[in-house]
Amino acid sequence: MSVFKDLLKLWRQDDLLSQAWNESFEMLALSYEMFSKAIRLLRKDCDPEEIRTLKARDTEINKYQQEVRRKVMTHYALNKQNVDLASGLILVNMVVDIERLGDYTKNILDLAIYHQGTVISENIFPKLAAIEQEVLNRFESTLEAIKNQDADQAVSLQATYQNMVNDASDKLVNSILTGKTKFGDETLTAIVALYARYLKRVGAHLKNITSVLVNPFDLIGYKIDQ
Repeated sequence: MSVFKDLLKLWRQDDLLSQAWNESFEMLALSYEMFSKAIRLLRKDCDPEEIRTLKARDTEINKYQQEVRRKVMTHYALNKQNVDLASGLILVNMVVDIERLGDYTKNILDLAIYHQGTVISENIFPKLAAIEQEVLNRFESTLEAIKNQDADQAVSLQATYQNMVNDASDKLVNSILTGKTKFGDETLTAIVALYARYLKRVGAHLKNITSVLVNPFDLIGYKIDQ
C-alpha cells in the first residue's frame, strides 16, 4: 500500500519536510503555469523574446528542486535517530519528475521560437489536438490530486495514461515515420512528430508524480498490476 498518507502526517509535524512539501507543490504549480502558457504561445505569432522570457523561468523550477533537496538533506542531518528515509526520498523523487516537466516545456517553446508560423493543433491534425488537450487536462488534474491527496483521482489518472497519452502519441509518431500520415511539408511533419513526443513525455512525468499517492515507495513511477 502507499506510504503517502503516513508521510503527510510526518511532514505536517516537521518544519523542514513541511516546507519541502509546500515548495514541491509550488514547483508543480509553476510547471503547470509554464506548460499551459507554452501551448498558448504556440498558437500565435509572438515576439521571440516573450518566449525566451518564459523559458528562463525554468531556472525558478531548478531553484525549487535545489531547495527541496537542501531541506531534505538538512532534515536527515539533524535527525540521525529514528529516521524515516521514505519521507524525504519521496519528495526528492517527485521533484525530479517536476524538473523534467520544465525541460519538456522548454522543448515545446523551442518549437515556437524556430518554427516560422503558428502551431494550432486542431488545424493541423485532430489526433494531435486530442493528445494536447488530454495532457493539458491531466496536468490540471494532477495538481488537484496532489493538493487534495486524492488517491481515487490518482488511480484514474494512472489507469488512463497508457491509452489516452502513451499509445495515442506512439500511433501518431509511428504513422508519420512509416509515411502513412503526411502533411505536405517536411518542417511541419517534424514539428508534429516532436510535439507529440514531447506531450507524451510530459504525460509520463505527470503519471510518475501521481503515483506517489497510490504506490509503495519502490514502485513509484511504475504501473501496479491490478
